[in-house]
Amino acid sequence: MERNYFRAEATSDKPAFSIVLPPPNVTGSLHIGHALTATIQDILARWKRMSGFNTLWLPGTDHAGIATQMVVEKELKKTEGKSRHDLGRAAFLERVWEWKGKYGARIGEQHRFLGASLDWSRERFTMDEQSSAAVREVFVRLYEEGLMYRAQKLINWCPSCRTALSDLEVEHEESKKGSIWHIRYPVKDSDRTLTVATTRPETMLGDTAVAIHPEDERYLGLAGKSVKLPLTDREIPIIADAELVDPKFGTGVVKVTPAHDFNDYQTGLRHKLPMLTILDEAARMTKETGKYAGMDRFEARKQVLADLTEQGLLEKEEPHMLNVGTCQRCATVVEPRLSPQWFIKIEPLAKPAIEAVEQGRTKFVPESWTNTFFHWMRNIHDWCVSRQLWWGHQIPAYYCTSCSPRQGDDTDLPLDAPTVKVGGVDFARAEPIVAREQPKSCPKCGGASFIQDPDVLDTWFSSGLWPFSTLGWPRETPELKTFYPTSVMETGHDIIFFWVARMMMMGIHFMGDVPFRTVYLHAMVRDEKGQKMSKTKGNVIDPLDIVLGAPADKLQPTLKNRFPQGMPPFGADALRFTLASLTQQGRDIKLSMDRLEGYKAFGNKLWNASRFALMNMGDFRMEAGPLDRSTLTLADRWILSRLQRATTEARALLESYSFGEAASTLYQFLWAEFCDWYIELAKGSLYGEDAAAKDSTRRVLVYCLDRILRLLHPFMPFITEEIWQKLPMARPTDSIMIAPYPEPDAAHVDEAAEGEMAPVIAAIEGLRTIRGESNLSPATKVKAVVQSADVRTRELLERWRGYLMPLAGLSEVTVGAPGAKPPQAAAFVGSNLEIYVPLAGLVDLDAERERLKKEIARAEQEMAGVLRKLENPNFVAKAPPDVVEKDRARVEELKERKAKLQDHLQRIAPEPAMPETPPSESTTPESSTPTAEEGASPSAPAQVKVAPNQEEKGGVDLGQELKGELGETGTASEAGDTQVQDALAKLREGTKEGLSPSDHHDLGVAYMTMGLVDDAMREFNRAKEGGDTRETPAEGAEAEEGESGPVKAHGDMLPTREVTQGEPVRSASKKKATAPGKVHGDKLAPAPTTEEAEAPAVKKAAA
Repeated sequence: MERNYFRAEATSDKPAFSIVLPPPNVTGSLHIGHALTATIQDILARWKRMSGFNTLWLPGTDHAGIATQMVVEKELKKTEGKSRHDLGRAAFLERVWEWKGKYGARIGEQHRFLGASLDWSRERFTMDEQSSAAVREVFVRLYEEGLMYRAQKLINWCPSCRTALSDLEVEHEESKKGSIWHIRYPVKDSDRTLTVATTRPETMLGDTAVAIHPEDERYLGLAGKSVKLPLTDREIPIIADAELVDPKFGTGVVKVTPAHDFNDYQTGLRHKLPMLTILDEAARMTKETGKYAGMDRFEARKQVLADLTEQGLLEKEEPHMLNVGTCQRCATVVEPRLSPQWFIKIEPLAKPAIEAVEQGRTKFVPESWTNTFFHWMRNIHDWCVSRQLWWGHQIPAYYCTSCSPRQGDDTDLPLDAPTVKVGGVDFARAEPIVAREQPKSCPKCGGASFIQDPDVLDTWFSSGLWPFSTLGWPRETPELKTFYPTSVMETGHDIIFFWVARMMMMGIHFMGDVPFRTVYLHAMVRDEKGQKMSKTKGNVIDPLDIVLGAPADKLQPTLKNRFPQGMPPFGADALRFTLASLTQQGRDIKLSMDRLEGYKAFGNKLWNASRFALMNMGDFRMEAGPLDRSTLTLADRWILSRLQRATTEARALLESYSFGEAASTLYQFLWAEFCDWYIELAKGSLYGEDAAAKDSTRRVLVYCLDRILRLLHPFMPFITEEIWQKLPMARPTDSIMIAPYPEPDAAHVDEAAEGEMAPVIAAIEGLRTIRGESNLSPATKVKAVVQSADVRTRELLERWRGYLMPLAGLSEVTVGAPGAKPPQAAAFVGSNLEIYVPLAGLVDLDAERERLKKEIARAEQEMAGVLRKLENPNFVAKAPPDVVEKDRARVEELKERKAKLQDHLQRIAPEPAMPETPPSESTTPESSTPTAEEGASPSAPAQVKVAPNQEEKGGVDLGQELKGELGETGTASEAGDTQVQDALAKLREGTKEGLSPSDHHDLGVAYMTMGLVDDAMREFNRAKEGGDTRETPAEGAEAEEGESGPVKAHGDMLPTREVTQGEPVRSASKKKATAPGKVHGDKLAPAPTTEEAEAPAVKKAAA
């Protein structure tokens, strides 16, 4: 700030960008909604400033008339036991100004903590002298144009604040439980009564008519007659009114109280009915109500009902749902009250504002708010702008004390009563002189003594002038010419009518143009459960507590539960990035502490990545100029290309006000690409001996960090400035705040590099997934088999082994075409490759299987519990929707977890033991596995279980099955028998003890399933020699030609194996297989029972 980086120039050759801060109330401190506004606006301001715009972000505060007056009155009562009336108006206003001077600066200090880059040299206040001059000018012009007028009309009145309220300042509570009472009104000169229904029986004392529908046959002939008003000595007419009365609703008779109901007021105007006020400014009964005078309205209601019951005129009471209006400020039930007030004729102002939006001169983001704006503007009522307060812009209307009517002896006189010089000026009947300054003499009587209208203007009146009054209007200033219309109005959607609509109307009327080109309406910030923040719920979050931390005793209950030892400081950057990330157009923000912690970790990630880079710079310093692409590695080219794409995407998202998506783009690039990949890939060069390679990598690191920091700066200004200042490079500016915002460099967009890195990254990610799911330590070196049908993928993986091996933590890798799968291997299946990591020797397989079974059982148990809840209709009906949705999501999450655990358990299923000796010397090339060129693994095939003889019930002929799987050709690929022998020799070496006769028989069955018939027969013979009495498969039975080599099993079916045209084939064996013994643990178990033998022919492979 000291260097005026945030100060805009009144005139400049740069394009202008301007935005005015919605002025927070001077009464208190910033809440989380203010923090969201500050974050979004600061992102825009910093981005535009860095993009070369003459950027004005203008700060200010609002005098907040009613709110500020209430705060000071409470303090006065608490500290001195006095009311404002004890001090008098002038002395009380001095106190308010003192209070503003003492506490008003807090807002600015809090904005500075948040990092808001406001132009503090232009800070404004809605009651400073310049604003006051603008307010007086607007009021007088509107009056001169016939758009401002004073009238006795029915308005909303708060009996607690004792002031008029606009329609927007009344909050409506719908469906509140109450009662409706049916009261009999006797018809004059008749035994008949008319029954009316009312929710407010005390107001019957102010009735001046009862109304019926002119076409209601039940009451024909009654219009023009009278009824006796119960509890009074008055008679009131029966009138016919088709607009007020619905004959199908209730009794078809309506009581008319023109001074206390808005519909009745219009009826009173149509029929010229008397308007009798029975409630005073404190909602107490007036002397016109007789014995009820002085009672509170609710106390009077009880007495009226008691008296009606006593006279037999209360027919019945029924429960009824009410729509109750309350004061937005103090929640007191609002009263319709007949009162002289100042109004703006709104329709002539609203029409041009509607047209401006229709013509696209101002657009709403999200666009869905456009129709909401139209609906309200097309149904708008005249705006009551006067308030019965002391703090605010006092209305520039003056009354001559010499000739104005005066109030009588503490009684309001009728409007046509003669002047009685007893009390003060009767403002209801006096004629105002509207002027920018107090008149010198009365144009009517020449008197020189005047009193100013005691009312003040609605706070939103001065706020509605904010976009142009802050730029110097009504004077013609350079700022007004440069920065009006402003570029963007960013605010909450809850004040679209209070403020946005009124700024539109005032701006167009007085400036001849819209006040802003775009209105961006952000959503509401709620707690993590989606509930509105309020002190009564104990879930309010002070943004500065998040930034600076807070002791437990200062926290609201919900936060105290989360942080019993106090809230740790998260910092402004974490708060800002969290709010930006959660900002999705049209969606309310659920502020989660977990997200805050996550984005604090993101800041740490940025810091640590930068620290790593700086620690490896040595004495390197990057000078200005382009990178030498001839020295770049694949990793360099890849990260530079990804950086350009992130830059392009971030800029486009900022242009479209997609702050959450822009933050996500930068988050993903920094964390998932720069940190997780490039920094790891760069270590080879940085830790190597090649000085040129080191400097080339250093140059790319600094280049990327410089641009990352500048891209992130509008979101996280503090940490980015700190790191940027430490980068070893030539800087074009002294601060990142005014450094150029990065633009994409087409020269670094490298689709070839991205294409080459893609399979390397996919393979490493797959291997990391295997490590995670198999509980393998990152430090453990593993062997891997990578298979892909795509030649290009295999070629790239071989070419970039230097990246693959260290980043995946491999001791060995075999890359090849799809083929045999390693036994007991964890697997990852991607879109274009499959990866296998043999787990034998890496983990205790028995212990791992037990762990997985326990995890599966735990997942099943939790899922059953959640499902029981969801199957309970009462829970689904009564629980909050977000809780139900969370439980449903949890079920899906548990299902997915269980499936993964089961899949992993299946992969590490035990394998059969291997023979002592290698296969017989007679093994031929025809019986071998697929060739190395096809990428086959030299390990044993997947475990296959085959059912007993075909003759047994449910038996399967393996030859017939294989024929079906291989197609009519019955062919399989041919390979040299050395691979088989090597594999079996390795497996045999792992068998430390000899095989029993039973083991030899079972191994023979296993060989048969592999298509190694000669080896199978050898094992069967050894079994017989050892005394095994089981039947050997019939040698004479004819098997189908063309048995396959190892075939991957899926589920309980053997898959079709595609045979490439011209692929080498081997001769078929003509043997029929029987079922092997069932495998348990790592040893062969006894042969299956009949029931077990009826299991499906093929079990899913562990590979």
